Amino acid sequence: MKKNILSSVLGILLLAGCASDINSNYYTTNQTGKISTVSPCTVVSVRYVNVSNQSGAGTLIGSVAGGVAGSTIGSGSTAHTLGAVGGALLGGLVGDLTEQSASSQTGLEYIVKLDNGQIISISQGTGQALGVGQRCFVLFGSTNRVVPQ
Repeated sequence: MKKNILSSVLGILLLAGCASDINSNYYTTNQTGKISTVSPCTVVSVRYVNVSNQSGAGTLIGSVAGGVAGSTIGSGSTAHTLGAVGGALLGGLVGDLTEQSASSQTGLEYIVKLDNGQIISISQGTGQALGVGQRCFVLFGSTNRVVPQ
């Protein structure tokens, strides 16, 4: 039983740890070789944001593991049922919190003014911080990015 619970917790951590890299220097193989439109701009504002990529797998796996573990508590069908329900609720909560902490990242939201006067917002990772007033390029493509000029 302990082995099953440990396996479930490890599964939650592995699934939850699959957060996408949102750094502006990170490209997937699908993003390479693609054409992006580039527009010069100036950074107007920068602020930190939280980025989360929760799939719900942590809650699901935690609930199942908690339900199975809880059903072994006590004797008789009522005790098993109550233990399973309580275990599922507690396991779901723990699984959700685990996934949330493992899949959250800090990012930056940039408000930039394009040279044509349009003001836009782009959020991305903290890999290459840009400052207010800095001249940059906005790359419009499958993933939009702000990079230094």
